[in-house]
Amino acid sequence: MSGWTLQGKKALITGGTKGIGLAIAREFLELGAEVLVIARNTKAIQGKVKNSANLFTYEGDLTNAVFRGDLVKRVSENWGKLDVLVNNVGTNLRKKFADYTDAEMRQLFETNLFSMLQLTHGCYPYLKNSTHGSVINIASVAGYLDVQSGPPYGMTKAAIIQLTRHLAAEWSADNIRVNAISPWYIETPLTEPVLTQIDRYEKIVARTPLGRIGKPEEVASLAAYLAMDKSSYITGQNISVDGGMSIKGL
Repeated sequence: MSGWTLQGKKALITGGTKGIGLAIAREFLELGAEVLVIARNTKAIQGKVKNSANLFTYEGDLTNAVFRGDLVKRVSENWGKLDVLVNNVGTNLRKKFADYTDAEMRQLFETNLFSMLQLTHGCYPYLKNSTHGSVINIASVAGYLDVQSGPPYGMTKAAIIQLTRHLAAEWSADNIRVNAISPWYIETPLTEPVLTQIDRYEKIVARTPLGRIGKPEEVASLAAYLAMDKSSYITGQNISVDGGMSIKGL
């Protein structure tokens, strides 16, 4: 069907070598986008995607402010515009709040929030050059519900959701749309330590009306839609991909 494509789009995806980020990279490439994947180990994506001629990689640590600046410069020099920015990179340390060290809390904020904050800020001129830019922030249901993932993680995701709302309003004049996606438990390396605990797994599934754990591809399909011009009247939204978890009462 006409318009259900990302042909000609230039997309930057952070943390795109595994889990949700890898699924988004695959989806975008299959739909015709040129994709720049950022990760600490970009070799991990080799052999995992089709249309690899449209795949570009840049290896580095997004918690490093100098690297973030170099990345923005690379976008400027190679593309001059950016149609889609997917802020996916993130990590977690699951603990009781009293058990975190200051260094651990700062690491979570630097990785999950400050890295995307500076990158999004730096990419603004190139999103504006697109004339139909789309920013997609991967948040979490932990940003608005207690899902026992640790307070610092939830705080970073809540901040991302609120930033999404602010930028959607502020950047609308530049025809840049900004949306967030909030997944529940998805089968990824990040959630594996939780999902391999039988009691936790059973509680999670019982809390989910669809009765199963989500797949990375089920998040990627929404990201692809939000990147398309077909979603041109959607901005400022936080869309949950949670199998109905967030609406379940009894």
